[in-house]
Amino acid sequence: MRMDAPLEGKVVLVSGVGPALGRSIAVRSAAAGARVVVAARTASRLDAVVEEISSRGGRAVAVSADLTDDASVTNLAERAHAAFGRIDSVIHNGFVQPALGPVLDAEPDDIRQGMEINVLAALNLTKKLVPALVESQGSVVMINSMVIRNQLPNFGSYRVMKAGLLALARSLSVELGPLGVRVNSVAPGYIWADSVQRMFRRLAAQRDVDPKVIYEEIAADTDLRRLPEPDDIANTVVFLASDLARAVTGQCLDVNCGHTHH
Repeated sequence: MRMDAPLEGKVVLVSGVGPALGRSIAVRSAAAGARVVVAARTASRLDAVVEEISSRGGRAVAVSADLTDDASVTNLAERAHAAFGRIDSVIHNGFVQPALGPVLDAEPDDIRQGMEINVLAALNLTKKLVPALVESQGSVVMINSMVIRNQLPNFGSYRVMKAGLLALARSLSVELGPLGVRVNSVAPGYIWADSVQRMFRRLAAQRDVDPKVIYEEIAADTDLRRLPEPDDIANTVVFLASDLARAVTGQCLDVNCGHTHH
């Protein structure tokens, strides 16, 4: 294994690829030497990521998929394996964040729908990839959230979903470990990208202050006095997917610049 290319020779499937973290995971995986399969519902977004990877000398293919539809997930698993003849790692980045508010006020159907994409979709895709992952002695990485660590109000429904995802990852580690497959989680803090930046601008407008004020106030609660960027999380994912982490399984690695400790 080359230290400058820890994923060389491996094939990585990234689900839920969007313009921020999902894109970064795919691009950083390719930079680390992997051939990459990117999956999401929006084909144009996938094509842009494939083009970016290709322009940098990497290899990637796109598969449009609805992670809540079993037939679509089956198609994704089959096409992902067929693309490069193997799957070494699957990175579950698909998620939906429910409306903020007290969990006691949440509609049960909203929580059920959130669990469908935030937890059950990851389970279903992993199940379909088990034969390929066992063959490659591969790994699974679940993208979680620091809501499982903190006490912020109004994130109750999301916390329930992400706690379920954490339990799923730990359970899969127990079951797949004897077969040689590692399963880990990454829990980012506020990721300094589009959605958080929009939220900060909205909060700043409400208080009639510069968005930098909001950033500095929130960053002040971190040990590093800054917020993690997409590549910070992606670099951790690459580590967990690589043989550098060959003895790491059943763990959740927090990447939040010291916003919470675990």
